[in-house]
Amino acid sequence: MFLLLPFDSLVVNLLGISITVLFTLLLVFIIVPAIFGVSFGIRKVYMKTLLKIFQWATLRIERGAKEKNHPLYKPYANGIIAKEPTSLEEEIKEIRRSGSGKALDTPEFELSDIFYFCRKGIETIMDDEVTKRFSAEELESWNLLSRTNYNFQYISLRLTVLWGLGVLIRYCFLLPLRIALAFTGISLLVTGTTVVGYLPNGRCKEFLSKHVHLMCYRICVRALTAIITYHDRENRPRNGGICVANHTSPIDVIILASDGYYAMVGQIHGGLMGVIQRAMVKACPHVWFERSEVKDRHLVAKRLTEHVQDKSKLPILIFPEGTCINNTSVMMFKKGSFEIGATVYPVAIKYDPQFGDAFWNSSKYGMVTYLLRMMTSWAIVCSVWYLPPMTRQPEEDAVQFANRVKSAIARQGGLVDLLWDGGLKREKVKDTFKEEQQKLYSKMIVGNHEDRSRS
Repeated sequence: MFLLLPFDSLVVNLLGISITVLFTLLLVFIIVPAIFGVSFGIRKVYMKTLLKIFQWATLRIERGAKEKNHPLYKPYANGIIAKEPTSLEEEIKEIRRSGSGKALDTPEFELSDIFYFCRKGIETIMDDEVTKRFSAEELESWNLLSRTNYNFQYISLRLTVLWGLGVLIRYCFLLPLRIALAFTGISLLVTGTTVVGYLPNGRCKEFLSKHVHLMCYRICVRALTAIITYHDRENRPRNGGICVANHTSPIDVIILASDGYYAMVGQIHGGLMGVIQRAMVKACPHVWFERSEVKDRHLVAKRLTEHVQDKSKLPILIFPEGTCINNTSVMMFKKGSFEIGATVYPVAIKYDPQFGDAFWNSSKYGMVTYLLRMMTSWAIVCSVWYLPPMTRQPEEDAVQFANRVKSAIARQGGLVDLLWDGGLKREKVKDTFKEEQQKLYSKMIVGNHEDRSRS
């Protein structure tokens, strides 16, 4: 028993030295650079190395599949099938022209008209513009995280060893490191904002609050190995405005807040999130709502209007889609944020899915599972574009203004601009939309009949 004591002492010493070295490296290469907002370029070198490995692995799979005559899976394009924009009346006339000998402007119902609605229904099933926006974007190459080739077979020992080595690196090295960084960032955020909250209001408090928030968010960004490229920083949101962006993930907040100082808007939560919210609001004028208040649209609009009318207050960060989309498109913006009359600062966020899927499918994964997936991916790589500020024109209503901002974000981010409400993720199509199609057809029949009566 006594002979084992020196060995146990050696193990304890080595463990202590390892932990000391780890925290020293964290402090020198991650935490201190995060405080000053600088980077040593290690993450970019890491990204370039991964790209070369992915390229080699994909080529090796393709060559091996070709040698063994295995068909390769190629994902369907995630975009929408291109169709010429035509009206209901034009398409029904075309059907009548090809299948009926009657006059094209006859006001009576034609049996052939049914084919238009049948075809539209089949097109919707084959090319569902909504459902495909709530599933992970498919890749044409293998990123050592998932095998996008559904017919994958054993190719080579080197490829299998490479995949196993990637699992060890992600789970045994990157995951503990990222958890330590996330814990550090959250702890500093709660502690720092609580301490700053006790200071009297003034420039000193505002200065310290800003830098505490930026420092902590930058540490959290490094906890995800996020590699972010910001474009057109001269257009960053300013006080008294509203920053609106497309929404892919809860980490969108961290991505933007690590480069700017924002007032957050959201519902009050309990647990750890509630602790963080209560600490943050002491140092910064965030806008938190009770669960009962969120349902009162007029109360929410009033609180937001009061905030933006004070030009000394921070810009509000809002995601008007109201739900997470898989970063292939932008869906309908809720009009509430655009009724206030404030200057809107649009921001487009585009993630690179090669290194990790940032999309949060809340109907499939809980928050803990999602964060685990993020922290065991290779990295989060994205580009952020700050667009020029936009204001509501005199002839525009809130819906038109929201659509104009949405189109600008979609165009800059290379995303598909959709008119659908993201709420269809959990709800059925409203009856009003069905009634609208019925009214269009009815108007075509009745309208033609009235025209003939006049003539």
